[in-house]
Amino acid sequence: MTALVFDFVPVWTLILGVGVFLYVLLDGFDLGVGILYGFAPDRDARNLVMNSIAPIWDGNETWLVLGGLALLAAFPLAFAIILPAVYFPLLIMLLSLIFRGVAFEFRYRDAEHRTFWDHAFSYGSRLGAFAQGVVLGAFIEGFEIDGRHFAGSSVDCFTPFTFLTGVALVFGYALLGAGWLILKTEGPLQDWARRLGRFAFIGVLAAIAVVSLWTPMLQPSIASRWFSWPNVALLSPVPIATAVIAYWEWRSLNDRSEAAPFVGAILLFVMSYLGIAISMWPMIVPYKYTLWEAASSEATQAFLAVGTLFLLPVILMYTAWSYWVFRGKVRADIGYH
Repeated sequence: MTALVFDFVPVWTLILGVGVFLYVLLDGFDLGVGILYGFAPDRDARNLVMNSIAPIWDGNETWLVLGGLALLAAFPLAFAIILPAVYFPLLIMLLSLIFRGVAFEFRYRDAEHRTFWDHAFSYGSRLGAFAQGVVLGAFIEGFEIDGRHFAGSSVDCFTPFTFLTGVALVFGYALLGAGWLILKTEGPLQDWARRLGRFAFIGVLAAIAVVSLWTPMLQPSIASRWFSWPNVALLSPVPIATAVIAYWEWRSLNDRSEAAPFVGAILLFVMSYLGIAISMWPMIVPYKYTLWEAASSEATQAFLAVGTLFLLPVILMYTAWSYWVFRGKVRADIGYH
């Protein structure tokens, strides 16, 4: 009698997918705040912008660590191929995040050079977001693979398409950051965030349109998935829902809604993430290895799943608790010191 074996690949796919999305969402909005920070009208405004993310920005990067470790542990073949392929944008991203974190601290400790650290924080946020977009674009384009190894060059990831996705993610994070600032601030600073949010939204809308048209041209399999019958009918709710959300987001940026711009930006990211997932499924190394082909052994996945499924609720609880404790509007008299 054959024993039933539980398939842990869907479990780890869900953990990895949720971890990556939560990183994109949570660190995305505070990177977005950093992107907008350089456009703040004066020092008082910059102080409020900084205070809006001061209590929670470093905890958001927990999800980056979780996503990287989940990829290494559960899908080691994918880790071994993808990391060398996107080595340089990942290096740029990590150095930018480090420099950004240093600037965050030194801005308060080194008042004599505060202008320098202000620029460092803003440009570090922009460069980090752009590098993440390049990684995304390289993943969508696919990698040159020989057997079970990456066979291309470390600079293959820099192409017109990846530069487009890099710029697109900068606009996307800026929209998330504007939504967060609208939620956390009031008065003239909130109006300033709305204006920048509208500008970022136009960039996001243009990027979604161009990437959505360009991506199917990169791979016939993606074009077939979206435009063959009956898929074109079954998947039509995705672009329709995206258009409805985009209309709602534009309306909310132009009225006095406070939570809606942030929620709308999140939903646009959800739809974009869903679109990429539909295009790539079930590949984890495009367009060579599926999730099951790149997975570690069942014993390894089972062993690691036990600890991870205990750890995840703890991470979710302290993340939710930190946002609850620091809820409400940011004020000039309460901040990071």
